[in-house]
Amino acid sequence: MRRLFLIAGLMTAFGLAVLAASAATANFGGTWMLDKTKSQGLSQRMQGADKVTWTITQDDKTISIDQKVEGGQPAGGGGGTGGGGGMGGGRPPAGPVAYKLDGSESTMEMGQGKSTLKATWAGNALELSRKSTFTGPNGEVTSSESRKLELSGDGKVLTATVHSDGPRGPQDSTLVFNKQ
Repeated sequence: MRRLFLIAGLMTAFGLAVLAASAATANFGGTWMLDKTKSQGLSQRMQGADKVTWTITQDDKTISIDQKVEGGQPAGGGGGTGGGGGMGGGRPPAGPVAYKLDGSESTMEMGQGKSTLKATWAGNALELSRKSTFTGPNGEVTSSESRKLELSGDGKVLTATVHSDGPRGPQDSTLVFNKQ
């Protein structure tokens, strides 16, 4: 009887380890369309846009997000990337933003500034953080953004909880995307 309990305990522990490993390898890859009716705290640019899509490319080592905002009026001084105020009110980078999935930091040059990027797994969610420094009309400006990405059980809905902080102050939003 003891042996049976020992085997059952080991099998449970092994099952939990496999479950944890599979959560850390969630694949967010695909094309995602913003559902404005389910999202909260959208920037003016996103609210007025005809279409907002994220194209996410992911492999074993990196994840990249390329955001496209189509239609509506351009936002002045930000709002093009991420939620709330984009990169904390700073200028959005052109093209996809790539993060290393091993937890190490990487840097990205953008115009007159630089961003430090880092991705970390938190259970079945992926947390992406970016700290940017750039030179503006009033000197050096620092902004930050964090995105917590989570997939629905069926993998058809992506929720991004976004917090940004920059010249316009802190901004929070929840972006809900449907897989295309």
